[in-house]
Amino acid sequence: MMVRTLSALECTRLLTANRVGRLACAKNGRPYIVPLYYAHADNHLYVFSMPGKKIEWMRGNPLVSVQVDERGQGRGWRSVVVDGRYEELPDRVGHKRERDHAWSVLSKHADWWEPGALKPVTPPVSDSAPHVFFRILIDQVSGREASE
Repeated sequence: MMVRTLSALECTRLLTANRVGRLACAKNGRPYIVPLYYAHADNHLYVFSMPGKKIEWMRGNPLVSVQVDERGQGRGWRSVVVDGRYEELPDRVGHKRERDHAWSVLSKHADWWEPGALKPVTPPVSDSAPHVFFRILIDQVSGREASE
């Protein structure tokens, strides 16, 4: 088995080609990891979610990591880890452009809203909407690949 480091371009390609990762966040020194459906664009991972533990924890500590992987042939694999910062995109004045951009990036993919458990109305307009759009600003990315 050979393991090599992926270039920044290879890491970006893997993030763009995939939709599911694992989000790691922390609160009071405790880690929390959860699956995450995302879309990658312009040095961000865009996400739609319902309020809950991960949103609460990221609001308190915006530093997060996301891991995305692919299986290769045989025992091969590729994995990328993103270190970044949670940025909520609230449905308020001053955030419309970023929120609309998140909507457009996510909606290019079929059933992007299903992991959030509720399909929002196109486009979301209510201040009391229970769903949350957010993005993770990619500060650092690294990856590895194993092959036989």
